[in-house]
Amino acid sequence: MKWAKKEISPEQVKEVSAKYGCDLITASILVRRGLKKGDEIRFFLEDDITSLRNPFAIDGMEDAVERILAAKEEGEKVLVFGDSDVDGITGTALLAGYLESLGIDVTWRIPTGDESYGLSMEAVEEFAGKDGTLIITVDCGISRFAEIKRAAELSVDVIITDHHEPQDELPEALVIINPKLKNSTYPFRNLSGCGVAFKLVCALRFALRSELYGQQICLLNTRPINDAWIIEIAKMRNLQVFDSLTETIVPGLISISETRLPSFLEGQHIVCWDSALHKQAFSKLFGKGVEVGMIDIAQQIGKEIPATAGQSLLRIKELSKIAKYSDKELSELDVFVNLFTSYSRLKEKNTEDTERENEDIQLAALGTIADIMPLLDENRIIVRRGLESLEKKPRSGLLQLLQKIELAGRRFDTKDISWKLCPNINAARRMGKAETAAALFFEKDKQKKEKLASDLVSMNEKRKELEEGTWTEIEPMAYKSFEEYDSKLTVVFGENINRGITGLMAQRACRIFNVPSMAISISDGFCTGSVRSARGYNVHALFEQCSDLFIDSGGHQAAGGFSMVMDNWDEFLKRLKKAAYTMEFDEEPKEEIIQIDAELPHEYLTPDILKLADRFEPYGNENNPLVFMTKNITIKDISFIGKPEAKHVKMTLDAGKFKWPALYWQSAERVMNKEFGVDDKVDITFNVARDYFKGNESPQIMITDLKRCE
Repeated sequence: MKWAKKEISPEQVKEVSAKYGCDLITASILVRRGLKKGDEIRFFLEDDITSLRNPFAIDGMEDAVERILAAKEEGEKVLVFGDSDVDGITGTALLAGYLESLGIDVTWRIPTGDESYGLSMEAVEEFAGKDGTLIITVDCGISRFAEIKRAAELSVDVIITDHHEPQDELPEALVIINPKLKNSTYPFRNLSGCGVAFKLVCALRFALRSELYGQQICLLNTRPINDAWIIEIAKMRNLQVFDSLTETIVPGLISISETRLPSFLEGQHIVCWDSALHKQAFSKLFGKGVEVGMIDIAQQIGKEIPATAGQSLLRIKELSKIAKYSDKELSELDVFVNLFTSYSRLKEKNTEDTERENEDIQLAALGTIADIMPLLDENRIIVRRGLESLEKKPRSGLLQLLQKIELAGRRFDTKDISWKLCPNINAARRMGKAETAAALFFEKDKQKKEKLASDLVSMNEKRKELEEGTWTEIEPMAYKSFEEYDSKLTVVFGENINRGITGLMAQRACRIFNVPSMAISISDGFCTGSVRSARGYNVHALFEQCSDLFIDSGGHQAAGGFSMVMDNWDEFLKRLKKAAYTMEFDEEPKEEIIQIDAELPHEYLTPDILKLADRFEPYGNENNPLVFMTKNITIKDISFIGKPEAKHVKMTLDAGKFKWPALYWQSAERVMNKEFGVDDKVDITFNVARDYFKGNESPQIMITDLKRCE
């Protein structure tokens, strides 16, 4: 392995440290990871839930809220139809559970058994036959043209909430909420399916508890500049600025009717900070006969946010977190908009909503982790706050499952969720009983929840056995296909591959061969496949080359799935061969490079370094765990781990102030070959972690590479 520590400018590190109020090590890691924009850094240094982006910034959100509120008002029947993986199940539980709490007549459904991915014709027709009038999809729907058209024929409206890549043509749904739509102006594209459902629920909460919902508000500010005055106005709806106006006016030169102000302000609620000041400005500009009705909100905000009481907007700007992270110079009006938004969110909070939000964000965190969404931007807040809530008070259903897998009552991270919790939920789908996992989130009876949790754990054990047995059978086919497809693709298929584990088989092949990999289950004249990507290849592009052959397909750039009739099999293989020969990857296979985030002198190697690692959590896609380097550290003792054959090494490292327990996986052979030993001084690259044993927590080093000192 090669070690690499990117060279960075000390001046830039000091600048980041001073601007964002973080220590120099944190600043150096931010710079070394290429995090230079304020909006990127904000989501690493702040984690307040009010920093989440406004759900109404997603196109179609208000239309969806209006349709759901109409369904509530009219007593309509609503169906929430979700995907059957962790992301879809958590999103279905989140949305259907919230609608039920509103008193809406709601049912839920997910594909189970041999049913294909996505909204089915059967589900649409059955629901319409029961006088249902509104279907809301979760984590699916963006590719279901025929089913949504059929729903319209049956007078059933469909709201699509999805996060998969859309095709050029979109289904004719009533509303589509998807941050990946081509014309979407939402600042962050990479929400999970459950994350999109969470945004819809947040929007519904705002609509039901805030008197500002659907109202247009004008925030007004005036300020002098040389011999003139600037009048600036932001027009807001649902705390989202959708229009603005700026006028520069010299006192006494024109009347107010000659400006754009009357038409812009007509019929609006005008809110300001210190109305006396602004009324005085209008009088100076247009004469004493001109009066503009303004609502002064300074005192109200001062009570809710005491630090602003009695302060000017200019002074508040110096205190503002949002101003600190802005890459542009904020005006007083920008500060007022941010202040009004924060105040409105705080004002509408209540204990009941907070408790329910804490439960909902647990599900959004699971969906985000399970679907391997980038842990950047607001996904960081969703996961961080979701895990904190899950540790303190797991929602019913998750509590029982956490207890079964011995995770309850302790601190855990994204790795615990993705390696231990999510596989147990996903096992139900892989074993053809997805409804068991979904039922865990809806069941009210405590004893039945216990039984469902036990069933999931049992299914996961059977899934492991099935996975190992299947891979043993298909491994030779994977190696053969690697050669057939020009070492750019692997394809395994057969009736012996359970459709529930095609994703796992594709993932395993992808990991071994480092090329895009496909696993296909064949049964009763149909085939169902999963694809996993490698080296930056966009599998969505591969799907587009075969789209006319599929019954349905969907996914992301890195993963996807499809179904197809066997009549198209030969043509499908031909196209795969052609596609493989033209595949280009972002990077060629090469020696692994360990990217070092920071070099730590021995005096920094105390348990306090865990606080730094915690600051950059949650770790996952596009945010790898921090990698540190330390030189000239002494090995005090070594022992071997593993049965029946020792493969791993446990050791104690002497850092002076603190003796660190350390684990080094797959390194026993290196010790036996005398590449390093007790009393050697070594240079190491490593992560820091916590070890849990019998309820006790202790710091630990996880070595990624080790070299004897020169």
